[in-house]
Amino acid sequence: MLEEYYTDRLTAHQAKVEAQKLTFYPMMFQAARVLKKSGILNEVYRKKRPGIKAVDVADSLNLPCYGVNTLMEVGLTVGLFYLKKDDRYTLTKMGYFLLMDEATKVNLNFTHDVCYKALFHLEESILTERPAGLKEIGFEGKATIYPWLSQLEEPVKTSWFEFDHYYSDKAYPEALELVFKDKPLHMADIGGNTGKWSVACCNFDPDVRMTIVDLPGQWEKAQQNIRELNLLDRINGIALDVLSSDFDFPDDVDTVWMSQFLDCFSEEQIVNILSNIRSSIDNNTSIYILELFWDRQKDMAAAYCLHGTSLYFTAVANGNSKMYHSRDMYQAIEAAGLEVVSDQDEVGSFHTLLKCRKRNF
Repeated sequence: MLEEYYTDRLTAHQAKVEAQKLTFYPMMFQAARVLKKSGILNEVYRKKRPGIKAVDVADSLNLPCYGVNTLMEVGLTVGLFYLKKDDRYTLTKMGYFLLMDEATKVNLNFTHDVCYKALFHLEESILTERPAGLKEIGFEGKATIYPWLSQLEEPVKTSWFEFDHYYSDKAYPEALELVFKDKPLHMADIGGNTGKWSVACCNFDPDVRMTIVDLPGQWEKAQQNIRELNLLDRINGIALDVLSSDFDFPDDVDTVWMSQFLDCFSEEQIVNILSNIRSSIDNNTSIYILELFWDRQKDMAAAYCLHGTSLYFTAVANGNSKMYHSRDMYQAIEAAGLEVVSDQDEVGSFHTLLKCRKRNF
């Protein structure tokens, strides 16, 4: 557990400063984004040793001097730049990471392209438990984003999938080693999305067979990817809603996999999904849940990002899910008649891998 959540650590003056900064966060975010997209950050990085004046950045990039100067002054107070002699700008460590760090890039694009306009409707989403901001990315009146992922327009589509895959991809190498200690022969990949996990499993073990369980649109997209890789003989699919009463697995499934999947549902729905799984497996079937829990993170930055992601679920994805505390997931697992038999944190740095089985009553 992050100790920072159990104390009021700021002095009164520090607290007032942070409250004032909070009121301008959205503006500072956009300024930072434009500093990067316009090339200003990169130009300052190129001249980091001698530093560079704002007017010279504007001249080099053929941008209006007023706008460049305004953005660079904001960059100073945000912490992206500091000044050398003669008011020459150079990049701070924070500026370097905004420019170069892959996770920061993925998070920034996701926040801007997928979430920024949608979060204007956060209050309505909180009050109605519906994704009121979904209208801002083209799906007004829809209950969830999930059936429409394959139909997202650019750049929303790229930013959504890059965000989703960035974190899961980092966890997969370690997760494969852990899961295949059981030597699974037939695995159900629930919420298989584009099929990345199923393909990774087939590449890892030549004997495993995979069954992707997902919504029809997602299975159709996954099937295209699988066909291109010539893996249709080892990966098949079941197109269905996991909340439906028709939920069922092939009889010989010995392993169930869910990666960043259950956080897409409310606690009540998670219990329903896990109960459906329980009714479709035998006592020897292993259930693996790979999730990001905000209370299991190594530092405040990771927890901060996960709480931000919860607001995406509220305003955009479905209106009723979030990134959970691990305690909440444990309670849902128990309520569904399952039990956790192993629990490993920091899989790929951020994830927790839970291995579950049927609980004997």
